Amino acid sequence: MNYKFKELIKKALKEDIGKKDITTQLLIPNKVVKAVLLAKEDFLVCGLDFASQVFKTYDPAIKFIPKTVDGKWIKKGKILALIEGKARSILSAERVALNFLSLLSGIATKTSIFIKKIKPFKVKIMDTRKTLPLLRDLEKYAVRIGGGFNHRFKLDEMVLIKDNHLKIINSKFKIQNSKDLKLPSQRLKEIVERLRKKLPKSIKIEIEVKNLKEFKEALKAKPDIIMLDNMSLKNIKEAVKLRKNLPVKLEASGGINLKNIRKIASTKIDMISVGELTHSIKSVDISLEIL
Repeated sequence: MNYKFKELIKKALKEDIGKKDITTQLLIPNKVVKAVLLAKEDFLVCGLDFASQVFKTYDPAIKFIPKTVDGKWIKKGKILALIEGKARSILSAERVALNFLSLLSGIATKTSIFIKKIKPFKVKIMDTRKTLPLLRDLEKYAVRIGGGFNHRFKLDEMVLIKDNHLKIINSKFKIQNSKDLKLPSQRLKEIVERLRKKLPKSIKIEIEVKNLKEFKEALKAKPDIIMLDNMSLKNIKEAVKLRKNLPVKLEASGGINLKNIRKIASTKIDMISVGELTHSIKSVDISLEIL
C-alpha cells in the first residue's frame, strides 16, 4: 500500500478516535478475541485490503483473514473476513474500517448494476470527478471493480473545454449573450490545433456541447472526444449519425440514471459518464460481530 493511503488511514483513525477510545479503554479487558465482518445485505465486495490495513495500522498484531475477494458478490449473512487480536484494538479501529469497506462496496455495487443494465451494448460506463475530497483514487478503484471505466483523475490529464470555458473565450472575442457555443468553427478549430501543438500526443482534447448546433461546430474542430451534455435521446442518435466514420469519440453525460441508460446505450454512443456512480452512494450494510 502506497504512502498516500497509509497517511489517509492514519488521519482517518485520528479523526475517529481522538486521543483515545475512552469507552473501550475503561470497560474492555485487553484480551485476545475473534470477530467476523458480516454482510447484512447482498453486494459486490470492494475494499477488503483497505479494511485490513486499517486494523493493522492501528495494531500490527491483528490478524485479518479474508473469506472473499474484491469483485465477488456476497450474500446476506455471509462472512467477509475473520479478525483476531486484542479486543480494544479491534473495537477502536472497527468504525473506520467499516466506513471505507461499506462505501467502496456501495460504489462497486452500483457500478455493477449500471453495467448489467446496458448489456449487450458495447459502451463504456465512465465515472466523473464528483468524488469525495481525498478519496478519489479509492472511489475510482471501486468503479473499476464494478466493471466501469475511469474518466480523468485530475485536471492535468486531458483538455475538457466546457461551457464556462467557452463563455470566457466568447467574451474574449466580444461575442456577447451566447446561449450556444457561438465561437466560429474556424476559430474553435484553431484553438484545438494550437492546443495539439502545445500538448503531448497522449493528452486528449474533449469539447462539451449542449445541442446539435454546437455539436456540428465542435465536430469541425476535430477534437478527440465530444461530450453531449444533457442532450435528448433523439439528438444523441442524430449526433451519432452526423459523426459517421470520423475518428471522434462521443460521450453522453448529464442526467444519466438506471431508467434511461439502456436507451442511451442503444444509440451506439461510445461512452456514458455517470456522476451517480460516486456522488449519490448508499453505503452497504456490514457489521463487525465479536464471536
